[in-house]
Amino acid sequence: MKKNSFKFYLFLSLIVFSFLILFIFWFFQITFLNGYYKYFKKNDMIATSKEVINSYKSNNNYNELNMIAYKNNICIEIIGDSGIVYASGASNSCILLDSKGIKKNKAKFISSNEKTISFTAYNYSYNDELLIYGEKLSDGSIIFISTPLRIMGSILNIIQKEFIYCSVVIIIVSLIAAYFLSRKFSSPITRITEESKKLSRGNYDVKFKESTIEEISELADTLNNTALELSKTDNLRRELLANVSHDLKTPLTLIKANAEMVKDLTYANEEKRNKNLDVIIKETDRLNMLVEDILDLSRAQSKTMKLELKRLNLNELIESILTRYEVLKEKSGYKIVFNRDNEYVVKADRKRLEQVIYNLINNAVNYTGKDKQVTVNLKDKKNTIIFEVIDTGKGIKKEDIDYIWDKYYKSDKSYHRVTVGTGLGLSIVKNILEMHNFKYGVETSKKGTKFYFEIPKK
Repeated sequence: MKKNSFKFYLFLSLIVFSFLILFIFWFFQITFLNGYYKYFKKNDMIATSKEVINSYKSNNNYNELNMIAYKNNICIEIIGDSGIVYASGASNSCILLDSKGIKKNKAKFISSNEKTISFTAYNYSYNDELLIYGEKLSDGSIIFISTPLRIMGSILNIIQKEFIYCSVVIIIVSLIAAYFLSRKFSSPITRITEESKKLSRGNYDVKFKESTIEEISELADTLNNTALELSKTDNLRRELLANVSHDLKTPLTLIKANAEMVKDLTYANEEKRNKNLDVIIKETDRLNMLVEDILDLSRAQSKTMKLELKRLNLNELIESILTRYEVLKEKSGYKIVFNRDNEYVVKADRKRLEQVIYNLINNAVNYTGKDKQVTVNLKDKKNTIIFEVIDTGKGIKKEDIDYIWDKYYKSDKSYHRVTVGTGLGLSIVKNILEMHNFKYGVETSKKGTKFYFEIPKK
């Protein structure tokens, strides 16, 4: 057992707790047992005195008083106007054989206005401690009851000896119980620690076992979810690196090839040279777009992107974006329909909102069906303005819905872009809309997918 381990501290805590309980028990035994016994005996004598008084008042039956004294191991003395009326002889420590100290307390009580008295006294003649109770009756008589306390010493000796044996047994049982309990409670944590080390080394297939202890079971569930999310993040990271590498490699290859052609072949032919240079410029723009998207995403996620909120005409913004797709409409037969039922002016960051709309339309163009149709809707709904982009593709799988907003995540790994894009579009859309506090979402079926966001009218 390691000195600084959880098991050691739990074992030590259980042992300390056991000794603390024993100490408290010993303390109460020594400090309060004697006082509690006297308190108990006093209450018992008060109850017995009522029985004595009833017997005395009813018929002055001294035989019955003798039986009461014998049964309760007490001495009874009743004093009337003419002196002692009755005195029992149940034991050698009876008040009849009292000492001067007892006589003094009795005389003091008799001459006082007190109704009852209780005190302890020592009978040196018989080496015995007595508990004495006195009560004045309504007819002027006085009753005294005494009982020996020597039995208390015997009881204490028996209890203390028994407690020593019990303490030894309790200590042994505590040691055994503490050992097994510390193992039981520390084992799940030890297992979780070992599995966590595997997780830290990149093994995301680890499974954290649940426990009968609720908190440990919740910890295991949390770590299982963490391992699952880390696995997904690692897969996305690999895809990100692969896609960024691909997106960088393709334009760089074209730039290099066309630059070499200009250098070696077409430098003297103006038409071919300009054609090669146009490719270089186009691919350079593509690289610049990739870098800008990565920087925008990084700024959005790190909360360093600042918005410039201004009033803008949303209809005009969408129409200006759609003009970029005229080439696709003419050359590839794409059909982009823009439906609007009103003119809408909103407050937003124009540049960032343009990124959102462009990326959503671009995504729809990439994934639309064979009819190559994309529908853009701008409509009014109570207190919000809703922007929608709808394609006619085969939809998104339910298990992929939660991950489509992640960097470079593709629900269909085999798709090919027909427009220029970086693969970071939806992730940028998500972050920009969240910065604007605009609600957004996606609805999908086998007939197509709809992306939308809502702009509050205020």
